[in-house]
Amino acid sequence: MKDIDVIAVLQDPVRRRLYEYVVAQGREVGRNEAAEAAGVARTLAAHHLDRLTEAGLLESGSRRLTGRSGPGAGRPAKVYTRARGERSVSLPARDYRTAAELLAEAAEQAGLDAGLRAAARRRGETLRGAAAPCGGLEEAMELLAARGYEPHLEEGVEGEGGEAGPGAVVRMRNCPFHAVAERFPPLVCGMNLALLDGLIGTDGPVRARMDARPGECCVVVEASKNNQH
Repeated sequence: MKDIDVIAVLQDPVRRRLYEYVVAQGREVGRNEAAEAAGVARTLAAHHLDRLTEAGLLESGSRRLTGRSGPGAGRPAKVYTRARGERSVSLPARDYRTAAELLAEAAEQAGLDAGLRAAARRRGETLRGAAAPCGGLEEAMELLAARGYEPHLEEGVEGEGGEAGPGAVVRMRNCPFHAVAERFPPLVCGMNLALLDGLIGTDGPVRARMDARPGECCVVVEASKNNQH
């Protein structure tokens, strides 16, 4: 299926809600849970989830959702997660990925890491504009979501009013530079960290730091050390 046809699969509003819900969870999601979240019947959810799987937007498997095994544990249920592949559409077709990989290869061979990080930080500062450094984790999540990082809050004790508590970390399920980062991780991850340093600031109440985890962005955002209690 062509990428443009795959993207067209998401035109159906129910199918798009189901896809967005599964992607946002960052884990396997069963049909019952997805149906309840989307406000549709289980049979309709199953149809759309399987259609998303056929299109390559989701991956499916099966496991016992009860966590039990052996007699009486019930049959394995079908579960869904986000597909690992990437999709892009441009008309007419353009190959920006190859250009990015060639530039990254040349930069790595020439030892231009420091220059790339400096340029990335300037770009982040330009994106932030005249705004002050990011004021907190909630504001950081809004900025990151707008840039396609799919942030989610992890760990920490919840503070008053639902705000992030001490020890909370913002992790990101999506890396906008994933395809190139896979081939040139030190170069691209360093660029990504510098970009976020410029975007959220380095002298405010939050900071970005490297903390690579399989399947997620290599950078996390947390409270600055002088703001942790």
